[in-house]
Amino acid sequence: MNQQKLPNATAVLVLGIVSIVGCCCYGVLGLIAGIIGLVLYKKDNALYQSNPTLYSDYNNLNTGRILCIIGLILSALYLVLNIVMIAVFGWDALSDQELMQERIRDLMGQ
Repeated sequence: MNQQKLPNATAVLVLGIVSIVGCCCYGVLGLIAGIIGLVLYKKDNALYQSNPTLYSDYNNLNTGRILCIIGLILSALYLVLNIVMIAVFGWDALSDQELMQERIRDLMGQ
């Protein structure tokens, strides 16, 4: 029997890679790519589970899912870190190095 490729296996793999790289963009791009990748994974996985002998590329689909999960975790952690930094130091201190050093000294009690 001639096997077909899963329609979104490559897209899930690419979105998983983008979600890992995108975690450096304040975490937002990585979250978006990871969530879209997992939604596409769910659709293709249901398609594959209905008839496994008809489709190939399940390894790419599974690898993409793992990359999406890793990207989601990294992006969420980086986003939380950014929110904490803004809450502790303020938005102004993130763009002004001297103000940041002053607030760090105040925080350390020096």
